[in-house]
Amino acid sequence: MIDEYLDTLNNLDDLFKWGVAALTALFILMISNFFMRKYVLTAIQKSKAQWDDVLYWPTRKRLNIFLVVVSLHFAMIWIYGEGDELLGSLLPFISSTYILLAVSLGSVGFKVILPAILDRYANPSSVKVSGSNSLLVFVSRATIWGLGIYFVSNELNIELFGIVASLAVFSLIIGLAMQQTLGNIVNSFMLALDQPFEVGDRVEVEGHLGAIASVGILSTKILTREENLVVIPNNSLVNSTIINHARGGGDGVGRRISLVLDVGVEYDEDIDHVKFVVLELMRACPLLLKVPEPRVLLNELGEYAKIFRMYGWVEDYSDEFLARDWLLQNIDTYFEREGIGIAFPTSVELSEAKAPDVNSQAKMARIRIARMKMAKENREMLAERDAAKEDLDYISNRLLNQDISKKERKYLENAQDALQRVLTQFDVGND
Repeated sequence: MIDEYLDTLNNLDDLFKWGVAALTALFILMISNFFMRKYVLTAIQKSKAQWDDVLYWPTRKRLNIFLVVVSLHFAMIWIYGEGDELLGSLLPFISSTYILLAVSLGSVGFKVILPAILDRYANPSSVKVSGSNSLLVFVSRATIWGLGIYFVSNELNIELFGIVASLAVFSLIIGLAMQQTLGNIVNSFMLALDQPFEVGDRVEVEGHLGAIASVGILSTKILTREENLVVIPNNSLVNSTIINHARGGGDGVGRRISLVLDVGVEYDEDIDHVKFVVLELMRACPLLLKVPEPRVLLNELGEYAKIFRMYGWVEDYSDEFLARDWLLQNIDTYFEREGIGIAFPTSVELSEAKAPDVNSQAKMARIRIARMKMAKENREMLAERDAAKEDLDYISNRLLNQDISKKERKYLENAQDALQRVLTQFDVGND
């Protein structure tokens, strides 16, 4: 029965054969799409990874095109035979289509999967950069497309090297005429490789302070606080000193920024009392992080004031001015409640000491309480620092052992970085 059915199909006219081939191709496409939706898409939706969701639709489209080309190829072999002249003339184009589909799928795969693989094995304590590894992805995709074009040119009997040589001479002439433009283009790739900033970071370049609006092939645009758009050529940017105010956070947080604020009090104020009140104020600020701990240190003995420096961390650098505003507004309230005077230049007349009033006695009681609490705070801070130093020494000695596994070494290196950042928090007074 099967032989009779095949004989019947083979004896059909070419037009009917094309109809059978079209119906067969449509049936294969329906089966393929059903399988992709029913099983592949269901498995992808259950997966927690993101790269497979992005890769599904490009893969499905290219699979449909591949099935159409394969159906056309086999239909022509069935209808005209393998030795047909028309099929022989179209075969290089069909083979080139197979190559381009494979190259296109590989290019999309590198674009989606390579960043996921690199992020998977990246140091978790490093600052995350959005759009990272763009240059590596570009080089990989360019290599795949270059090989694909080479194989396609071989299939089509095109002399690729002659064309490349002609383009090289033409490119040399154009390059001499466009040195600055080509330099900007090359330096844009250097910036992508080094990644001193990302879009949204607040940077300072050549006296201009603002947020990175865009990074282009020829220039980088910075939007200042006055909403002026500063366009800096990439040639100038590569040779400039860049201060990135959004990349000092560590702990894998790229937008965290330190907040430093000075406040001066009168000379007759108790140091521990002022420290405790300011520390209490910073811990109450909703915009400051609880970890790392805020610090208050006596920074300077000025001409007419004791200068205390406040150190804290803001989660997002866009909230820096809001946090500064909150602290300045509430310093006056806290100081008035505790009877602490904010220093300003003044002249005083020395006279005989007067008996302390009730308010002074209440203030002395608060000072004694603040001294005891600050002594506890200082002991806890020193104990934390000493423990961190001991752990760091142990890890450093452990890393000298060559027999530990790669997994343990990676874990110890991450712990070492974390402890070094903890110790750095205790050295803020040296800045």
